[in-house]
Amino acid sequence: MRIRIFYDKTNFRLGGWRKAGKVIERVIRKEGKIPGDLNFILTDRESVRKMNVQFLGHDFFTDVLTFNNNNGALVNGEIYVSEETVRLNAINYNVSLNDEVLRVMIHGVLHLLGYDDTTKKEREKMHEMEDFWIGVIKE
Repeated sequence: MRIRIFYDKTNFRLGGWRKAGKVIERVIRKEGKIPGDLNFILTDRESVRKMNVQFLGHDFFTDVLTFNNNNGALVNGEIYVSEETVRLNAINYNVSLNDEVLRVMIHGVLHLLGYDDTTKKEREKMHEMEDFWIGVIKE
């Protein structure tokens, strides 16, 4: 298992990354899956928008895009995080940028685990799980 974080077109650096990586591993194991290779790429919002158009046909900005490369129970994937969009969300929700980046990283992992957020009920469930795991990171 390797969890890596890459920074592209951003000066932001995530604090508490080692602990967050251990919690992400726990998220995956709690779902009965095996952590594989996960790459988190923090980049600018235009790069994420272009990928959103290219791969999903959605021409709008988003905070996170998840690309699933799972192999059975082995969880592998790439999670792209728009630092600028997450920064705006952090201001809107009155939370730190670091916490909001961690939230969308967990959100991306939940997508890799099969969770979806297309309905209100699904969004509420994912948000509840994000809150729980952010709390674990802050312990």
